Amino acid sequence: MSADHGLEDILPLAPLQEGLLFHADLSDTGGAPGTTDGLDVYTMRLVFRLDGDLDTTALRRATDTVLDRHPHLRAAFLQEGLDRPVQAIPRVAEVPWREIDLRDADPGRQRSEERRILDEERGHRFDLTRPPLLRLTLLRQGDQDHTLVLTAHHILLDGWSVPLLGKELFTAYAQHTKAPAAPALPAVRPYRDFLAWLAAQDRPAATTAWREALAPLTA
Repeated sequence: MSADHGLEDILPLAPLQEGLLFHADLSDTGGAPGTTDGLDVYTMRLVFRLDGDLDTTALRRATDTVLDRHPHLRAAFLQEGLDRPVQAIPRVAEVPWREIDLRDADPGRQRSEERRILDEERGHRFDLTRPPLLRLTLLRQGDQDHTLVLTAHHILLDGWSVPLLGKELFTAYAQHTKAPAAPALPAVRPYRDFLAWLAAQDRPAATTAWREALAPLTA
């Protein structure tokens, strides 16, 4: 992880994140820290179809707003030389952005290029030590027709968080474009609070409860 922008925080990993980090390492066929060989099945793609005028500057600013509000989305995951892995939060992490203009292509070529780009995004795994573990690609199929591809690693987001991320991104976009009656962004609960709540749970009691609940299935 680059130290250019300084470090804001260091957090432990949630148990689910520890498992995802293990599997990410296991699927990395390069074998050396920081390599990006091998398909990582926990690389997620979110595809948004956008109709109408699009202000790309406002969209990029909205992305920055989301990462400012949720610092853990800027996390790098470090473990080399440590007893336990940690997530290190830099003060700033610039989200990679690229735009691909397909307006001159016929519909068939546009579809094939979109499939190729989606496959490319799926196959380009993240180096979990180099934040942020998300990136954006904008496809321009027409002046009023766009596709936004948000690629992220599952270690940042669980299934419940994905729709919330999309909603917050476009709420922030509406605010940056000064859209009439743009909704307010919701209050933020720090991820650190969730980690503290997890740490306070009685794990032996939880293990016993789950073992008893699952006993009929293993008999």
